[in-house]
Amino acid sequence: MQIGYARVSRGDHQDLAAQVRTLTEAGCELIFREEASGADPSRPQLRKALERIGDGDVLVVWKMDRLCRSLRDLLFTLEKIQVAGAGFRSLTESIDTTTAPGRLMMQMLGAFAEFEREMIRERTMHGIDNARKAGVLIGRKPKLKPSQKAEIVKMIEEGRGTPTHAAGLFDVSKATVKRVLQAHRADKARAA
Repeated sequence: MQIGYARVSRGDHQDLAAQVRTLTEAGCELIFREEASGADPSRPQLRKALERIGDGDVLVVWKMDRLCRSLRDLLFTLEKIQVAGAGFRSLTESIDTTTAPGRLMMQMLGAFAEFEREMIRERTMHGIDNARKAGVLIGRKPKLKPSQKAEIVKMIEEGRGTPTHAAGLFDVSKATVKRVLQAHRADKARAA
């Protein structure tokens, strides 16, 4: 039996219809549909599909990246399929692990995909590092300006309010106010 698995990322405004149609045309009798990120380890429909496959079945996907996002995850999933005595087919990449060339091609494509992701990650980290060295602030914009932080410290040290009161006045969380106070105390201790 050919069992299909179709997935789109949640919130990407993608539609499963094209994948389902392609899987149906490829002969899939049962199709598991999922809206989840490929990086999400808890994909219940994929888990159900893997539990359903048995000896002689073939798990079919429209494209390899619909199944997994990393080589490690891909190899782990393929091992589950193999242990079940089943095969795997990717329609777009024309990969069929029921054949020796298909198994070889799958491992090579997975390795190239992981290599590309690592290169992107390295370039991103290099860019972030260069930006930091150039003085660019990375991350979220601070909720409080230095003058507001100073006002919070002064207010609390003079007894004109509590961290909860200051959080309400400056529209931040109590945890943010506590971090401001901790940073101030740490600066004071270093200066002493």
